[in-house]
Amino acid sequence: MNNRKGILLMIAAIAAFAVQDSFSRLLAERYNTLMVVMVRYWFFAAFVMFLALRRPEGLLVAIRTRRPAAQALRAVLLVIEICVMVYAYTLIGLINAHAVFAVCPLIVIALSGPILGERLTWQRWATVGVGLIGVLIILRPGHDVFSWPALLPLITALFFAAYSVLTRLTARDEPFFASFFWPAFLGAILMTVIGLPHWQAIKPEDTAIFLTYATISILSNWLLQKTYEIAEASAVQPFAYLHFVFIAILGLTFFDEELALPVILGAALIIAAGIYSLWQTKAEPKGAL
Repeated sequence: MNNRKGILLMIAAIAAFAVQDSFSRLLAERYNTLMVVMVRYWFFAAFVMFLALRRPEGLLVAIRTRRPAAQALRAVLLVIEICVMVYAYTLIGLINAHAVFAVCPLIVIALSGPILGERLTWQRWATVGVGLIGVLIILRPGHDVFSWPALLPLITALFFAAYSVLTRLTARDEPFFASFFWPAFLGAILMTVIGLPHWQAIKPEDTAIFLTYATISILSNWLLQKTYEIAEASAVQPFAYLHFVFIAILGLTFFDEELALPVILGAALIIAAGIYSLWQTKAEPKGAL
């Protein structure tokens, strides 16, 4: 394991995902969300198929799964999460959407008990509570600026948390690559069925934007895969919270978004709770619950 190189790769991957999200917002303001996500999935599926064909054990062995139903459910959850999140970008912007979505790792903790059978310490339950307080600070229910679109990233966080917990469940007896391959492949099929009827002609001036979007989508996923191949997940995961920092920079610079004080305070609370939870996990003795 090379954790130092893995950290650099994780930072690069998170920066690439932030740029990808910016392109998602830009394109979803010009074309319908379903079409934008469909194009993204086409290139993602092509990427994982390319990797599958290069696997030394052969294609069929590389993608073999013992849990086809679970993989199909993961694909559906991820499709819903991406579609709703991209739509949220067009309604409340990148910064506000990702400030709320940052609570996702804490929701994973909450779901790990009933789904994975993990018995969680009171400290980790406390981090979930602190994270939810952060969400309330951002959403400000009852405030005159609150609107229903602000709930969309919270819904996506729930779906992605369910996807993540299901991924951990399948990882107990599934090889990594099969779990990487099937959500992309099945998701591309599902998005083609859903998105193709909503196809819009791409304007010539937007062709380069779509191609750049597709390239960054492939790059971000490749960087993330390489990160987990060479580094321990516990060592690199805290740096995933840099996503909100990159998103804030891009939102402020290119989309004239605002970074309101409640968003800063709420996001800081959520991120601090998430990092503390990761530290708690790393500090626990092996086998501790």
